[in-house]
Amino acid sequence: MRLLLVEDDRRIARDVIALLEAQGHLVDHATDGEDAWFKGDVEDYAAVVLDLGLPGMDGLAVLKRWRENGRKTPVLVLTARGSWSERVEGIDAGADEYMAKPSQMTELRARMRAQIRRSKGLASPTIEIGG
Repeated sequence: MRLLLVEDDRRIARDVIALLEAQGHLVDHATDGEDAWFKGDVEDYAAVVLDLGLPGMDGLAVLKRWRENGRKTPVLVLTARGSWSERVEGIDAGADEYMAKPSQMTELRARMRAQIRRSKGLASPTIEIGG
């Protein structure tokens, strides 16, 4: 499945890309809000991992524009903004999941699997790739 990672921190991006590619996903990467908005608006991704603190256009603004344009792609927000009010704001803006950094990669992997499963209407806790 093709996923979009929106993350401006190179180390975090490298780790998340490696994690998702190890699961058999193809991962596109955007490092700023404008590029993220464009990619998410013109490409069909199975899911998006979105940071909020981005250069150019804030991740929350990107998410709101996608939703205003009718994009229904599942979005997991992965950000340093972790207060309860920020989590509520992100979910109200259209995020399907919200994780605060730092986070455990195993939890991110599990949440991404669940998000993709739900978006495909699957009830099974496993996803078969390429088969």
